[in-house]
Amino acid sequence: MSETISAAWLIARKDLAIEFRTRSAFFSAVVFALLGLVIFYYAWDPTAVSVTDLAPGVLWVIFTFSGLLGLHRSFGIEAADHAIDGLLASPVSRHAIFLGKAIANLIFVAAVQMIAIPALVLFYNLPLGDVVGPLIAIALLAAIGLVVVGTLFSAMVVNTRLAELLLPMLALPFFVPIVIAATQATAKLLSGRPVSEADAWLKLLVAFDIVFVAACTLAYPFTVED
Repeated sequence: MSETISAAWLIARKDLAIEFRTRSAFFSAVVFALLGLVIFYYAWDPTAVSVTDLAPGVLWVIFTFSGLLGLHRSFGIEAADHAIDGLLASPVSRHAIFLGKAIANLIFVAAVQMIAIPALVLFYNLPLGDVVGPLIAIALLAAIGLVVVGTLFSAMVVNTRLAELLLPMLALPFFVPIVIAATQATAKLLSGRPVSEADAWLKLLVAFDIVFVAACTLAYPFTVED
């Protein structure tokens, strides 16, 4: 188990080093998220919809689609020169490869969240108060579920001609339960409800994460050829 984790971390560091040198996907995701926040802000009528009702949906819709930009590059960066073949031929388990890709994607998505969430608070003047901690927990739990599903489907479509189109088509239906749970939990916190009222949604997110992490890790070896 420790060897798998060590190998996964090495793969994650390799992917993050590549992204750090180019920063193309990260900047694209951040710009997309910020533009989405601005567009929703100027289309919003505060007399018709309160900010606490609008903000959760805006946050998770933008976060989902901006995250897809990073998930697509997960295996796409190695498709052009067939570097994935060398990775598959290395003495590393397929599970470690998947976990390494997922860890790199999670760090990528978390970095986008660290910019998008404060920007949302600034644009919409959200009164976070004491819900910062629970909101961070919701964001992390949702990110884990979205990342493992997106990473699996990214591996499945990377060698197809319409990978950019197929990835959202395949992944978005599986994102729906995660986004619903995250949106409902966020809405309850922002509306001033006690954290205990969001417990059911948080438990649902934890359950989704456990199922998706296990299922996607076990399924990944069947998506690649020897």
